[in-house]
Amino acid sequence: MIRRPAVAVVDGYGSASRLAKAFDAAGHDCVRVQSTVDVPAHYRSELVLGLYTDNVVHTGDVEATAALLAGHRPVAVIAGAEQGVELADALSEVMGVPGNGTALSDARRTKDVQTRTVAAAGLPTAGQLTVEDAAQLAAWHARLGGRTVVKPVRSARSDGVSVCDSPAESVAAYERIRRAVNDFGVRNEGVVAQRYLSGTEFVVNTVSRDGRHRVTDTWRYRKIDVNGVRDRINGILSLPPSDPRWSRLRDYAHRVLDALGIAHGPAHLEIIMTSDGPRLVELGARLCGSDVARYAALVTGESQIDRTVQAYTDPEAFLADVDTPYRRDGHAAMAFLASPLEGRLRSYPLLGEVERLDSYQGMTLRVAPGQRLRRTVDDSTEPLVIGLAHAEAATVEKDLQTVCYLDGYGFYEVEQGHHG
Repeated sequence: MIRRPAVAVVDGYGSASRLAKAFDAAGHDCVRVQSTVDVPAHYRSELVLGLYTDNVVHTGDVEATAALLAGHRPVAVIAGAEQGVELADALSEVMGVPGNGTALSDARRTKDVQTRTVAAAGLPTAGQLTVEDAAQLAAWHARLGGRTVVKPVRSARSDGVSVCDSPAESVAAYERIRRAVNDFGVRNEGVVAQRYLSGTEFVVNTVSRDGRHRVTDTWRYRKIDVNGVRDRINGILSLPPSDPRWSRLRDYAHRVLDALGIAHGPAHLEIIMTSDGPRLVELGARLCGSDVARYAALVTGESQIDRTVQAYTDPEAFLADVDTPYRRDGHAAMAFLASPLEGRLRSYPLLGEVERLDSYQGMTLRVAPGQRLRRTVDDSTEPLVIGLAHAEAATVEKDLQTVCYLDGYGFYEVEQGHHG
């Protein structure tokens, strides 16, 4: 039996499972590397190895983990989740396979260091403070005036992010964050405060090979204030290359990737287009989460997942059209629902109306009938994601508005006595 080439995926949880399927289809085995001995609670439901041929547990010694991996002869080591970025950098460096090296690993993972690194490369960024104590933060916010964003220096998704209107709110957020255990099961290591950026926020997903970058899909965030949470992302809408903002976002994203030393693999950038131009919110040196790749493929004919596979398995083909904007076949959106109720879920009474929408493509059910429904305050308490796609942008816009209208108290039926 001829052995297939292998790819190692560090912390291959969540959307990284789709990466394993794509590499398998391209004729590669996938080995999962666990960056921690204990799997974070948030990912414990995803312990099934599925298409992974082996699971290597990292106990702290990079050389020892590299030796365990060597038997599989991996041609690449890729981060599957945010917490796997640094180990993926270290293993690829030790094993001599394409990677981003360790020199800027900290900047790719730690938010205040990331912003400083991007600013040092000459790019405009948000003003920020690495918080040392409450008094320092209160004085900084008072001098700054207006609104701030306070968040952990290391986290994923919206974990611990707070929008604050006063020094007192900033201090309260700091106290909450510094005591909290994050989604990775680790106590937060530090807190950063940033000036609140006014403008429209975008997602730019990329894949790189040999320092050349391709934008695979771009999205515009829609936000609402709900359940006491400011700027909760309740939807994303695809952005076509014909939009005048697309080229500016792509050019800024490329410069950020260069500043952070990303030469290989996927990256997920969040950028706000302010009245003064684009400003980085943060970058993750890994795949975009949720089911975004599926809807990107419906819109553009490609996704971050298949381009990542191509970049590592057929770099010549990847580089041949790396600078060509993706083709535009349709329009897509995802709606991230927010429950105002808590309790044991009986049903989604209005789900049938959503399923009848012209652009409806499917859903990701995170809370099923019979399970406990929590009041939505962050990504981890999100009950349902709806996917939409259609040839007409107006149809997608209308259907997204309809989903947002339906989402509310009437959308959720909980057992009596359990209303939030």
